Amino acid sequence: MTHEVTFIPGDGSGPEVAEATRRALEATGVGLRWDVQQAGLGEYERTGDPFPRATLESIRRTRVALKGPTTTPVGSGFRSVNVELRRNLDLYTCLRPCKAYDGVRTRFPGLDLVIVRENTEDLYVGIEYEEGSEAAARTIELIEDLGGVVRADSAISIKPISAFASDRIVESAFDYAARNGRRKVTAVHKANIMKFTDGLFLAVAREVAARHPEIEFNELIVDNLANQLMQWPGDFDVLVLPNLYGDIISDLAAGMIGGLGFAGGANIGTDVAVFEATHGSAPQFAGRNMLNPTALMLSGVYMLRYLGERDAGDRLEHAIAAVISRGERVTFDLKEDRNDPTAVGTSEFADAVIEELNA
Repeated sequence: MTHEVTFIPGDGSGPEVAEATRRALEATGVGLRWDVQQAGLGEYERTGDPFPRATLESIRRTRVALKGPTTTPVGSGFRSVNVELRRNLDLYTCLRPCKAYDGVRTRFPGLDLVIVRENTEDLYVGIEYEEGSEAAARTIELIEDLGGVVRADSAISIKPISAFASDRIVESAFDYAARNGRRKVTAVHKANIMKFTDGLFLAVAREVAARHPEIEFNELIVDNLANQLMQWPGDFDVLVLPNLYGDIISDLAAGMIGGLGFAGGANIGTDVAVFEATHGSAPQFAGRNMLNPTALMLSGVYMLRYLGERDAGDRLEHAIAAVISRGERVTFDLKEDRNDPTAVGTSEFADAVIEELNA
């Protein structure tokens, strides 16, 4: 069977890690037909649109995409391409497995947890009003009419949390746990302070957990989770979180396994999914054939499993792990000395993975 996949190279160093990943995926022997589309800063500079309609329509047609990293301007310019993808395609589940591999420097060997982050609500919906704007002034006036107090020179950001989105993200976490032999789901929140928004998320999480008595369930305040994750990481298995906490904790967990270079991810909706690395586009390395492509390769592993090609996904993960474990044909970040002259480039790392697959 041949699977058609939308292929978005990205910008900065994205095209290099994307090409390395494409080659590794093809080496598994799975039939893949790529529909190449563009998104990101490069497309914005060429056309004024970082997220062309043709790219969106391609993903809607193929139902699955592999996306290289894209640049998001800080403080100005266009909103994140990733946020737009999630919103337009209702990719409500952000799946971020965090697994430590032998050969990667980490204080947490053996860590293997999965973060399930809600993708469509919370502060990331982008309902914001600039300080001094009419919208901010009207919002402050309304808040004060309702008994609240906000300084007049405030910018305003709205945090919506719904029962609907909370139910489906927690259900997604339990479904993942059941399908992948995971033992426990932990709901993460700040309901002690945000009693109505996070309080709703927690109440719904408890209701969903009651529907899955075969899987252990517990709940933790987000700051307590950060503390306990450092002290007793083996206590955690699947974490389910609202959008903002999920973003922060997934980067924390990525640091625990060696960095964002080892953190793959997926954004999954009802019948469509986009697979991408967690890290950014690293434009300072563009064209230098230096970056570690592991994160996007692991995202490709998750894509293969999503497509029903579990055996191929497992073989690719084992090949990646074997290359990293040997520590010979690996990129500079995987060497004890980052100036080690034996470090290989992005493309050569892919060659090593492909040879391992064919061994």
